[in-house]
Amino acid sequence: MSPLIALVTLLTVLLMSGCMFAVGLARARHGVKAPATSGHPDFERVFRTQMNTLEASVMFLPALWVAASVGDPRWAAGFGALWLVGRVLYAITYIGDANRRGPGFVIGLLALSALLVQGGWGIARALLAA
Repeated sequence: MSPLIALVTLLTVLLMSGCMFAVGLARARHGVKAPATSGHPDFERVFRTQMNTLEASVMFLPALWVAASVGDPRWAAGFGALWLVGRVLYAITYIGDANRRGPGFVIGLLALSALLVQGGWGIARALLAA
């Protein structure tokens, strides 16, 4: 694995860990006892941010690895870094005001789409060459 891809992967895990930590803090701050996943609206935004980030990461990480393995890992790492920027922006804005999360979502979606295109193109080239 490329060191750049490994770095993007590690940063993604750190993002997920940060979201998890934020949920724990929000539980304590708003008195939402586990296993409850609803309560104070501020807690619910933090919780949804964590869940949305986990859901997005399930698509992002395999797309990153496929794109890097069948294409240029530097491009894949660049798209991965862009995805991370989008997800961090998404998290910050969603926690503050859910209606402002759009730009971060769009950045992440475009970066994921680029990874899917890169991975699909690489797979198609490999299959045609075989």
